[in-house]
Amino acid sequence: MIGADAMIKCLEAEGVTTVFGYPGVAICPFYNSILESRIRTILVRTEQNAAHAASGVSRVTGKPGVCAVTSGPGATNVITGIATAFADSIPLICITGQVNSELLGSDVFQEADITGAVESFVKYSYLVKDVNDIPRVFKEAFHIANTGRKGPVLIDVPIDVQNALISKFKYPEEVSLRTYKPTVKGHAVQIRKVAAQLEKAKRPLICAGGGVLLSEAQEELRRFAETHGVPVVSTMMGIGVMPTDHPLYYGMVGNNGKPYANRAMNESDMLIMVGARVADRAVNQPDLITKDKVLVHIDVDPAEIGKNAGPTIPLVGDAKCIFEDFAREEFTCSCKEWISTLDDYRHKLAKKRIPDPAYVDPAEFITRLTDHMEETGVYVADVGQNQIWSCGYAKVKKGKFLTTGGMGTMGYSIPAAMGVKTAVPERQVVAVCGDGSFQMSMMELATMCQHDIPVKIVVLKNNFLGMVRQFQHFTYKDHYSVVDLSGSPDLEKLSQAYGIPFLRLTDMEKCDETIEAFLREDASMLLECVIDPMDLV
Repeated sequence: MIGADAMIKCLEAEGVTTVFGYPGVAICPFYNSILESRIRTILVRTEQNAAHAASGVSRVTGKPGVCAVTSGPGATNVITGIATAFADSIPLICITGQVNSELLGSDVFQEADITGAVESFVKYSYLVKDVNDIPRVFKEAFHIANTGRKGPVLIDVPIDVQNALISKFKYPEEVSLRTYKPTVKGHAVQIRKVAAQLEKAKRPLICAGGGVLLSEAQEELRRFAETHGVPVVSTMMGIGVMPTDHPLYYGMVGNNGKPYANRAMNESDMLIMVGARVADRAVNQPDLITKDKVLVHIDVDPAEIGKNAGPTIPLVGDAKCIFEDFAREEFTCSCKEWISTLDDYRHKLAKKRIPDPAYVDPAEFITRLTDHMEETGVYVADVGQNQIWSCGYAKVKKGKFLTTGGMGTMGYSIPAAMGVKTAVPERQVVAVCGDGSFQMSMMELATMCQHDIPVKIVVLKNNFLGMVRQFQHFTYKDHYSVVDLSGSPDLEKLSQAYGIPFLRLTDMEKCDETIEAFLREDASMLLECVIDPMDLV
């Protein structure tokens, strides 16, 4: 057995079924060995999208997605996908080929110090120099990626190590890393302190972040909220912790959140932040969430607690474990008057839109689209105005809402949706993007066709980089610079080129029947929605 064979055996031992990637000479031994396994290989059209697709797998399975690319430009191209996963705490295993060990540091053809280049964007990275280390390295990598605060791990393997004979292959059963012991169980004293404060609180509020979804604690959080009548808001990455129409859910907070959700944050007397970083997009004035209130910050990463706002009660641990512990605590929480106040805010502060009837109203379209989607469907939003409309108007039932909130990487939705569809082929998967973000990953239409990955794609077309145009509208008084998307392709002809069915919606008159036709069959389809170029989120 050579090193490349051992790498495949490691992936099989971890239950990996799909690898997304782009080959080159330095990773060819790996891709030659994978032919002898049952692992499915999917050739993306640019390496960044291999990491995005692996992210999609991870976010619907709870296991690290895997991508594999070659050295040099292959490795450097994948960095944006790695950084995106790191910012959103998504567990990935990114395998890169590397030049011969003896040539490292010689600036030979397609050599790049990828372990050094990704230093800021990975939980950990390995440069494998001994073929016999491969089983241990892979076992550790999967463990590190999917425990504690999750994230990407990079494994760089020189081609000579991939081709070297391994003396004995044995995949480790356990991992013991002396310097890596993430805290999972919450401290019992701190949990009792939170329960005691909840008994006193008149206006408690839970703000749920992406960490709740990563720890698969949605059910535990909902049960807690329902048992004690505590209202819930979420960050962008926390959308989906509660069904959108749940009476205790008051929407997304932050710059582009619901006004009544932000007001709930400001007026609460006890705020429980769970699995959220307290970053600027959700909380642009950290002082407001500490003033005149008890702040509880629950996070599996102790480095996040107190980083942006000092909590009254810090609580380190996994959200699922902590809410399971809360369920064993006996306490009462009475806040019916607070709920009544928030319901009144929801009614009075709901944003009123006055769309131009000559175009598709993106907000109403997204609501109707998600109304028609299957209950367990997966909605993947890209970045830009489409993301904000999606966050504000998509209805999440029993499915998932995915987007990238930390890095805000355009072009994320289509490859991530491909990854989701390969992992859960029985579920309906829809990617929603703008015409700017679509053109950052439209080459993956070829991947969808080649590998029969039936993803539905919606393009909200306004011929602008809408979010930047909106910023320039307010900041520079309509002095627009480098936001005009003139020259974009005819999406109908593009769809024909790939053999993908196409629909176009120009106004709301036939909205429902168009959506029904779009979703009716489990086949790839592209739907172009022409929206007002001057519309604002």
